[in-house]
Amino acid sequence: MAKPKTAYVCSECGAHSVKWAGQCPDCASWNTLTQVTLSQASAGPGAAPGAASIDSVPDDLGRRYTTGFDEFDRVLGGGLVPGAVILLGGDPGVGKSTLLQQVSANLARDVSLIYATGEESLRQVAQRAQRLNLADTEMQLLAATSIDHILESVAARGSKVLVIDSIQTMTSDDSPSAPGSVSQLRQCVGQVVQFAKQNEVAVFIIGHVTKEGAIAGPRVVEHMVDTVLYFENDPASRFTMIRSVKNRFGASGEMGVFAMTETGFRQVSNPSAIFLSRDSIADPGSIVTAAWEGSRPLLVEIQALVADGSSSYPKRLATGIDQNRLSLLLAVLQRHGDVALGPEDVFVNVVGGLRIAETSADLPALIAIVSSFRDRACSERLISFGEVGLAGEIRPVRFGTERIAAAAKQGFTQAVVAEANRPKVMPEGMQVTTVRRVSEALDAVFG
Repeated sequence: MAKPKTAYVCSECGAHSVKWAGQCPDCASWNTLTQVTLSQASAGPGAAPGAASIDSVPDDLGRRYTTGFDEFDRVLGGGLVPGAVILLGGDPGVGKSTLLQQVSANLARDVSLIYATGEESLRQVAQRAQRLNLADTEMQLLAATSIDHILESVAARGSKVLVIDSIQTMTSDDSPSAPGSVSQLRQCVGQVVQFAKQNEVAVFIIGHVTKEGAIAGPRVVEHMVDTVLYFENDPASRFTMIRSVKNRFGASGEMGVFAMTETGFRQVSNPSAIFLSRDSIADPGSIVTAAWEGSRPLLVEIQALVADGSSSYPKRLATGIDQNRLSLLLAVLQRHGDVALGPEDVFVNVVGGLRIAETSADLPALIAIVSSFRDRACSERLISFGEVGLAGEIRPVRFGTERIAAAAKQGFTQAVVAEANRPKVMPEGMQVTTVRRVSEALDAVFG
């Protein structure tokens, strides 16, 4: 019998080495190389699956499972695709297990489902189900940490959906390293992906996150799965956002909003309402903008505060928009808007803990800053969006017509946007003012 081959894998970066060393040659970490046994691949003409023509693929290519939450279906791209592998990450206690247990209860009404847990006992899962009023669910529970045993159980029952909570607790017989290590994560996820594709089983995988907010484990794990979802939660708010950072079956960057209640998560059908406060909009330094999140517009409030500097080094702090972008906007405002804020402290915040990654927040941020500096409030029914260039020009952003239409539905009557974003068909009751320069925008808002 041939001696099994071994190798050494770094627990930090996942690099391979043929012999042990005190320091990893790739990431320079010390004492991270652990010995693993290389599995022998089965050879033979009958081992590999045969090729098939595209005509032999079933006709139900658009079939998806509904999760019972329209917001969650939106994030997934329209529902759960058979054979898809979804990785869900978030901070401890944010509600990953709670949400997936609710989703599992909804899916179990139509398809066979197994909820596999390696972190909790069956009693703990049942207690949560009782608290969420899910005691009469049809889903099957399995308390196990062996990924081989879990996949065998799914194949034996012919289940079409599998939930793994969590991947860091799972072990594979082909990898002797500890649970949660780089080699274990890579091996377990690889087995799950292969099983899901060959048997058309949709799989949800719960993953832990590091202190930096990224899913723990090698980056290759996110490349192997079809969809990567992240929980975004503000501890001071009862609202939770789920955002897709990768999705092979829909738009990446899509966001769903949920509210945590005593009986679990409840979806928020109109997210714009939770980010708007009519009381604060009437104050100086506040304005509403229409951000584009995934495939829909989202109305959010941007606040700014300009205060007398308390030191020779004025503060420039931004929450929800790029910090470097704020410094750029202040320089443009001084050069092309004749508003000098050199000795002033400037703070900008996007209400609700939302982060706007696009440049459409440039113009409303400038208007909010000038509003606070001059102590003049903007109109309560005013929205604005647009990119600001270094020459002081206002550039258009994508989906301008859809943003204005969404604002009109929420009762806004005025909009200050770039000239190229003027809609061909004006929404009823909406007055759109188009501008080309920063100075024109300030005159349009403040006279």
